[in-house]
Amino acid sequence: MATAAPLASARPVRAGSIHQTMSPPTTDIEAVLREHGPMLARIAGSYESEPARRDDLLQEISVAVWRALPSWRGDASLRTFAARVAHNRAIDHLAREKRARGDELQDDHEDPDASPVQHAVAHQRRQGLLAAVRDLPLGQRQVVVLALEGFSQREIGQALALEENTVTQRLSRARRQLQSVLGGED
Repeated sequence: MATAAPLASARPVRAGSIHQTMSPPTTDIEAVLREHGPMLARIAGSYESEPARRDDLLQEISVAVWRALPSWRGDASLRTFAARVAHNRAIDHLAREKRARGDELQDDHEDPDASPVQHAVAHQRRQGLLAAVRDLPLGQRQVVVLALEGFSQREIGQALALEENTVTQRLSRARRQLQSVLGGED
């Protein structure tokens, strides 16, 4: 895959009385996908459950990130920028596609000491959580997916162009709805 051109946009930064130029680090799409690919795949999985459609969406997201890289100014972290592009692409994708039926959530952190029964129970819980997340209204789904990825509320606000208190409200509503659907499980 071709690499993105170095980012040329620079913004002046005042350091004492000396003006310096600070630009985001040069990134190429391969490095971005290596570092943030698993997160992008999980975002795609939160919008599409059918494996082929999920793969198509992930490919659309990857192309969208590649195309958007030159516009990254470094105002937010590259992780936040990539998540924002991914969510925007997923919303466009949803506008074109029907919602898919349930599918599995991959777990990269399975407990090696757990019994097969414990693995099955954990898998079943992940299935239920993923299905419940997919049933959330879009605004709530977006903040939940990013929160599950470990984004702070401030970062979620940056990624989705929302005020932090709006993120807090959506997370609270989503949490209540998920608890009612999942029977009060954490």
